[in-house]
Amino acid sequence: MAGYTSMGDAQRRLSDFLSYFADAVSSQDGPSLAPLFSLSSNSPYFLSLADALDVLQEANRVVKQVDKYGQLSEILLPYLRCVQSFRNNHFVDAYNAFEKSANAFLQEFRNWESAWAMEAMCMVAYEMRRLAEMADRELAAAGRNPEKLKGAGSFLMKVFGALAGKGPKRVGALYVTCQLLKVYFKLGTVHLCRSVIRSIETARIFDFEEFPTRDKVTYMYYTGRLEVFNENFLAAEQKLMYALGHCNPHHEANIRFGSEALRRGDLRLLRHALQEHEDRFLRSGVYLVLEKLELQVYQRLVKKIYIIQKQKDPNKAHQVKLEVIVKAFRWLEIDMDVDEVECIMAILIHKNLMKGYFAHKSKVVVLSKQDPFPRLNGRPVNS
Repeated sequence: MAGYTSMGDAQRRLSDFLSYFADAVSSQDGPSLAPLFSLSSNSPYFLSLADALDVLQEANRVVKQVDKYGQLSEILLPYLRCVQSFRNNHFVDAYNAFEKSANAFLQEFRNWESAWAMEAMCMVAYEMRRLAEMADRELAAAGRNPEKLKGAGSFLMKVFGALAGKGPKRVGALYVTCQLLKVYFKLGTVHLCRSVIRSIETARIFDFEEFPTRDKVTYMYYTGRLEVFNENFLAAEQKLMYALGHCNPHHEANIRFGSEALRRGDLRLLRHALQEHEDRFLRSGVYLVLEKLELQVYQRLVKKIYIIQKQKDPNKAHQVKLEVIVKAFRWLEIDMDVDEVECIMAILIHKNLMKGYFAHKSKVVVLSKQDPFPRLNGRPVNS
């Protein structure tokens, strides 16, 4: 029968997994231990282990009877239940079991002086978040309160606390911070980001350049999004440009258009990209962030007009006719009348993206002769 697992095969698969796990811990082999927690990968290895657990009725007895698994039983027993539940698409049960296993692993991790298990701890943090998301979808579909992602956030804070000391484990702190930021953005509780961001950006024990590039890019991307929400456009631009400049070249196209539109003051480019990739940006949760960049793009467009006028007649550069801005929009194939442009200019002045006032009778924006386009510091992300 296709897919049949005999009792002998099941016992062998379970014994092999337990031996791999125990050996990795005893030899402090982090690269071998980490993949053993990669549950959501749906690898053939985990599928076969889950099949074995479905056949066996004595996994608990096997773990408890073998001496070398004794101290690991609090990690292994709930983890095996998690593997079985996950295979059967019972994600709430899988999360609950994984949470017990993860807390037991965290306790052991705290006792290990070196950072040999850092890769495994990061894998546990990642799987906790992923399982929580799956469990919450299952709860919501059943009409129940989706609460597991909030619980995952609490666990990740405990992990962060275990990494934030002065020892070698601190190198994993930024990865866990990124997982926390993803949780808080998903829950819509971005204000909870403040404490971990403050820890990373103000604590002397962290040297940002020590962290892996992957984690630095993710961190700058999410904190850049926060700066946009806070209308701190200068800091947002700096962080998002850092993420762009250091990201994987294969992913660069996902964010290059927004930076390019910002640099060029090209509203047409921004709107076209938002429309073309709307579904993708909505799924990834960045659409509203990119929409907010429109104000910055408007500012860049007016600044370009100002620079051109200054080259022609420095004495009148600060007097920008609304009709000229209307023509610039039309050149970008964006149809706006004078009243709409006046409204946009009023918003820019109100947001302090532009300094000046209106001469309503002559339909002119009179820009300040001193620093008409201030580089905003805005509200800091942890205010």
